[in-house]
Amino acid sequence: MAIAATRAPVRQQSRARARRNALVGWSFILPNFIGFAVLTLIPMGAAFVIAFMEWDSYSPPEWVGVENFERLLGDQSFWIALGNTAYYAAGHIPLTMLAALGLALLLNKRIRGLGFFRTTMFFPYITSLVAVAVVWNMLFNPTMGPINQFLEWIGVQDPPGWTTTSAWSMPAVIITSVWRDMGYYMVLYLAGLQAIPQEYYEAAEVDGANAWQRFWNITIPSLRPTTFFVLIMVTIASFKVFDLIVVMTDGGPGRSTLVLSQLIYREGIRENRFGYSSAISLVLFLIVLVFTVVQFRIQKRKED
Repeated sequence: MAIAATRAPVRQQSRARARRNALVGWSFILPNFIGFAVLTLIPMGAAFVIAFMEWDSYSPPEWVGVENFERLLGDQSFWIALGNTAYYAAGHIPLTMLAALGLALLLNKRIRGLGFFRTTMFFPYITSLVAVAVVWNMLFNPTMGPINQFLEWIGVQDPPGWTTTSAWSMPAVIITSVWRDMGYYMVLYLAGLQAIPQEYYEAAEVDGANAWQRFWNITIPSLRPTTFFVLIMVTIASFKVFDLIVVMTDGGPGRSTLVLSQLIYREGIRENRFGYSSAISLVLFLIVLVFTVVQFRIQKRKED
């Protein structure tokens, strides 16, 4: 009886401590969860429902079923925006990853002024996007821009028109985007490189492996988790690109740089066709979801 009477207060104290710890934990995550629910989860659910409605924000929404999705099939702007989004992703994803990995390899060495160079490479990512777009538009100027002046100086007779021509506007946007983003992903690769044990390289040198063999057989396999994370992040960022294109080309010339995110903005905010805009956003969500799931399955298969 005496032992049971002693254990009861201990259990109560233990439960009180568990409740207090749970409350402390919830107090940390609840603000973030509320923000996610209000700013992301609820709008996503609303967009999913509105995609099956006709709504211009001035009159009550009207249920139209899959009519908005049927309209997508015959909308030329949608297919052009889809193709431009794929074009941008196909250029932006590999170039950004290669540039970020190359920078990380260069700046993972013990060189003088290492902190300065790392900061310099990361600086474009935190620079105002409007400033980045304006500066690169000046650099790409067909007649007065230093890029075309340099190309003419090295002997290029007919340099590209860059943002003033349909053929070169998307490459110009991709180059600008890669320049801006590579510093951020360089930091991720740097963290991955510094987590590789130096004993691996020392053992490989003892076995006579050259620099390329050490890179291919040690660095690349050890960076696989980092590369997978970077690939997912770059893929999502590529498919939802919006602000850089709006500031730099506004989808032009013509519709040569019109992407899905910008089409969603035009249809919803400018034309007040929120149902159709939500249908496009749902298609974009499904595309990103499919790509992400495929990448996860490929990664899992490699790990198995």
